[in-house]
Amino acid sequence: MAMSAVALIDTTLAALADPYRRRTVDLLARGPRQAGELARELGLSAPTMSRHLRTLRESGLVEESHPPFDARVRIYALRSEPMVHLLRWLEESERLWSEQLLAFKAHVEGRE
Repeated sequence: MAMSAVALIDTTLAALADPYRRRTVDLLARGPRQAGELARELGLSAPTMSRHLRTLRESGLVEESHPPFDARVRIYALRSEPMVHLLRWLEESERLWSEQLLAFKAHVEGRE
């Protein structure tokens, strides 16, 4: 069963609430990486990095693959779908706030 857009946004925001996971997403935005590379760049232990990657995987933000030459190696890459839902939500929120601010401005200026 597919998650609703609201549930996807909630899950995405919860995953991005942690600064290390946001930094992981920033690193993966530059291209796929191995878990060990991410841990080294973030200064994290392997078990800690693994927990963060599991959260990002479960949220749908990243996917894991194995190169054909070694099934023990895990490569992590970003998935676009959760960010697309988040971006749409942010755009809609911005539109609603803009409308509210314009209405407030008109009210204050007496142009209701």
